[in-house]
Amino acid sequence: MKIKTRFAPSPTGYLHVGGARTALYSWLFARNHGGEFVLRIEDTDLERSTPEAIEAIMDGMNWLSLEWDEGPYYQTKRFDRYNAVIDQMLEEGTAYKCYCSKERLEALREEQMAKGEKPRYDGRCRHSHEHHADDEPLLYVLLTRRKFCCF
Repeated sequence: MKIKTRFAPSPTGYLHVGGARTALYSWLFARNHGGEFVLRIEDTDLERSTPEAIEAIMDGMNWLSLEWDEGPYYQTKRFDRYNAVIDQMLEEGTAYKCYCSKERLEALREEQMAKGEKPRYDGRCRHSHEHHADDEPLLYVLLTRRKFCCF
């Protein structure tokens, strides 16, 4: 298996020490294992992301000699790819749509924490066949071998 690591800064300012450290660790791990290092720009915060910050981050990485093998990939330019993967996962049954409200999920979290339990999603929508409007807010739950992952 080939190792592939990534660094995904938010372009809201200069490359700071914490970001540089994260990039360095990821870059070193990839290089140490004969892998690849990917630069992905998390530009989804449209209000705060700027082209100047992207340039400053890349300049900082170049100054540190942290060369990337792939990218930079911009999150906002990959929505078609993400939607295609989501559609594929829904078809394969490795993901499902969840229509739980933020309020329900927060109440569930608080209830579990009050009981001393680790907060987790209870899978309520996994087998639901309720009809929902196309514009109703949702999230996707990815099924893994041991736990649920949501995005």
